[in-house]
Amino acid sequence: MNIKKSFLSILLVLCLLTACLAGCQKGGTDNSDDSVSTEFVDYVANTTLNMQSGTKKQEVTVKSYIDGDTTHFFVPESIDPDGVLKARYMCVNTPESTGKIEEWGKKASNFTKEKLMSASSIIVESNDGNWNVDSTGDRYLVWVWYMPQGSDTYRCLNLELIQNGLSISCGTVSDLYGVAASNAFQQAKANKLHVFSGEKDPEFFYGDAYEIDLMELRTNIENYDNAKVAFEGVVTYNNNNSVYVESYDALTDMYYGISVYYGYETGALLNMLKIGNLVRIVGTVTYYEAGGTWQVSGLSYREFKPDDPGNTVMVSEGHKAAYVETAADLFANGKIGIEIDFEDEPPVSKEFDYAFLAMNTTVSMKDLTVVDVYTTHNGGESDGAMTLTCESDGIEITVRTIVLYDENGELITESAFLDKTIDVVGIVDYFSGEYQIKVFSTDDITVH
Repeated sequence: MNIKKSFLSILLVLCLLTACLAGCQKGGTDNSDDSVSTEFVDYVANTTLNMQSGTKKQEVTVKSYIDGDTTHFFVPESIDPDGVLKARYMCVNTPESTGKIEEWGKKASNFTKEKLMSASSIIVESNDGNWNVDSTGDRYLVWVWYMPQGSDTYRCLNLELIQNGLSISCGTVSDLYGVAASNAFQQAKANKLHVFSGEKDPEFFYGDAYEIDLMELRTNIENYDNAKVAFEGVVTYNNNNSVYVESYDALTDMYYGISVYYGYETGALLNMLKIGNLVRIVGTVTYYEAGGTWQVSGLSYREFKPDDPGNTVMVSEGHKAAYVETAADLFANGKIGIEIDFEDEPPVSKEFDYAFLAMNTTVSMKDLTVVDVYTTHNGGESDGAMTLTCESDGIEITVRTIVLYDENGELITESAFLDKTIDVVGIVDYFSGEYQIKVFSTDDITVH
């Protein structure tokens, strides 16, 4: 027996096995093989859901769509006490479409949403005989299967994302469907699909601004001081040369907002900033010293360069303000813990005052008793504006109005509200060291 040849054969086998296992580790995307055939194989169709296997399975419905590789599903409380399974897709790592936006992130997010929205049935499956959580301890690692309308066969969405070149990594071949995932991944790379195409993402703006969302801006706003940012939001109010914009974040189930100062702009830019428009804002984050608040100003817009990625642009119209119904105690005393995690990095937990996170968003509050009214008299444009000190279950809430007039053009005074019970809708504002609700019209206050 040739011991040297036997040893070399064993070594060769071990090297091939190691390469196979390492070829698709999370985060590794530089393992292309020019010899891979470009003939398309539908690994999704070739992979079937075995309902008789020993893995955990549960039919689910969608609670909220987060991004390409994360979805929240309603499940029985026997699986999760909250009745919600926060699914992190096994073997999938799509580009980001929340927080800091990345190329192909929106494409992946929309792909996942469209497949699940059109499904007649959705099943989540564990990787083994247990429901396993990821490094955050909050999300379950699962395979997501969906049955398209008109079909009687489930398709694995994890594999479909990988096969379409919308995942930048694919786990390992030791995972339940790891071999199919690895093959689909290598095929997508060989065919230069989406993230491997080397082409620009048509849904991504390649400008000099940080592409983020309002949740990222509000929870890390100091990091963007004097930085140029781009984000989307619905215009809810227009007052004093500024508009308020807000957007919903499904991950934290909250709205986030910011005040956008447009100054004395006119024409097309101002026309975009109409109430109810969803707008992509591009501007600079600044700290407004006089008010002690953050805002975005210096809007970027070039009317004669409509394709400029640095432009503020209108996305769509016909939207409405959220007016989130808010309890007085939550507004005055609430603390919100936000756990921010970036894929495989350890999650970072931050605690914020509820009102800080809700700044510049629309809220509603009911059954406030007005116990005191202060009317501004300083000889300026604000003469007649009122500050209403209100109470609800022993909690003090401040409501600030602009100068209000009735239908006859008469100034509305404190007698209209003092000792009355009111419902209000308005913007969360900050003045003289406290959070308050600011209202902009008589329609924003309902007297019982």
